[in-house]
Amino acid sequence: MSSTRGRRYEEPKLNLKKVFAVIIAVIVIIMSIFGIKKILTKDSKQAKISSKDYIAVYKDNKWGVIDSTSEIVIDPSYQEMIIIPNSKKDVFICTYDVNYETGEYKTKALNSKNEEILTQYDKIEVISNQDENNNIFYEDVILRVKKGEKYGLIDLDGKELTSCDYEEITIIPGIKNIVKIKKDGKYGIMDNQGKEIIKPQYAEITNLGNDKNAGFIITNELGKQGIVNYFNQPVLEAKYDEVTKIYGNNAYVVKQAGKQIVVDKEGKEILNTGFEEVKQILKNTENGIIFTNGGKYGVMNLLGTVTIPPQYEELQEAKTGLLIAKKDGKYGVIDIQMQSKIEFNYISINYNEKADIYIAEKSDYSNDIIDNIFNIRQIGILLELNDEKGYIALRQDDEDKYYNLKFEEKNKTEIYTKNSLFKSKKDGKYGFVDKDGKVIVDYEYDDATEQNEYGYAGIKKDGKWGAIDHNGTVVQEPTYNLDEYLKIDFIGRWHLGKDLNMNYYNQL
Repeated sequence: MSSTRGRRYEEPKLNLKKVFAVIIAVIVIIMSIFGIKKILTKDSKQAKISSKDYIAVYKDNKWGVIDSTSEIVIDPSYQEMIIIPNSKKDVFICTYDVNYETGEYKTKALNSKNEEILTQYDKIEVISNQDENNNIFYEDVILRVKKGEKYGLIDLDGKELTSCDYEEITIIPGIKNIVKIKKDGKYGIMDNQGKEIIKPQYAEITNLGNDKNAGFIITNELGKQGIVNYFNQPVLEAKYDEVTKIYGNNAYVVKQAGKQIVVDKEGKEILNTGFEEVKQILKNTENGIIFTNGGKYGVMNLLGTVTIPPQYEELQEAKTGLLIAKKDGKYGVIDIQMQSKIEFNYISINYNEKADIYIAEKSDYSNDIIDNIFNIRQIGILLELNDEKGYIALRQDDEDKYYNLKFEEKNKTEIYTKNSLFKSKKDGKYGFVDKDGKVIVDYEYDDATEQNEYGYAGIKKDGKWGAIDHNGTVVQEPTYNLDEYLKIDFIGRWHLGKDLNMNYYNQL
């Protein structure tokens, strides 16, 4: 993202009457070249401006908006946080006149000119959700609007996707691009184009898994639960007291009379005894389920035969036939035959399916990076595992090292391909070099960060943090004490807030 400040350009004007005829041709040529350069520069600048991000900021107990060049867009003057559903669009939702006793409040939408927009609605709201790790995210192409006592959806350009005909429009927990709707006292599902995917016809509806394709748990007018797919086709008949969110390979865990039962999609009971609680259906149904008895975890096949006695403090499937287990307070990995694959030496183990590697944390908080045949391939403090871009960043011997997912070491210029500067260390001090290794910022800092997506990097000196821009120019002298902050990240003089979930920047 460009950190170049946008500006308006006026095209050059030529008063030919004041120019001697003898130099007209020369002037015209010069001005044409200059004009073309200006136009190209203007187009380039506008392209960068059009792709800039908008970010909420907090200063002096008030909220505002900046862009990714650190320019103030909305002056911090609002009592409540300004919500930006899509950082690329200049649609900002402001809450005001909040009554904390009654829960009543008003909202309005602003654009980047601080003009109120979408004024035809009584209320305009961002639809916020949370993933399985409790990270907040927003529906980034739609807004919920209200007229009178009914709700509808619009897109961020103000186009009406559905009229305000619904009693409720709410989230489906953890799932993006769909919402739950209520009409005439019944619930259904709508996509982010305003199309009713499942018409409002159920007493209740919620998600089965973390993906809309997993289907939905529905409750009928008798209070019985079943499952339908995304096209509202029956998957499991609505005849159970409860359908839990434990499922796999066309097997489901339901409850009748307070007892868990494993059933197939025809409703045939597969397993109903020998366990206190079913925790997981394994990916290979021949391997059965993870269950608990007496507070301990074990494995049972679908014939009811215990294949791993309940002796572990935790069990969780990593991949087919392999389980992350906890015993005597430490984690390891075993296979379905109870053979140890990774010794019980760690305070935690996480498996990354896309990268097909294990991240094992030791008591000193360093990490062993373990491949899919259980060899330790790297040791260090994990800084980042980016399975989309295919690299691992580790702190090793007080230096940052980078590896691809084949554990081949990479230069950071191969990782941060869009960066203009790269953090470098010499004689215990940090500076910045360009892609050719030329020193741009001298080695004078006690710590530093790599450039972020907006071109800014953090610099630390005498225990305080500041920032430089993409040219290496100091834009914030090191004056901020950020010891209590989880992540160091700057946009100009603005620093990322303490609560990473809220995704805002502030000035201290």
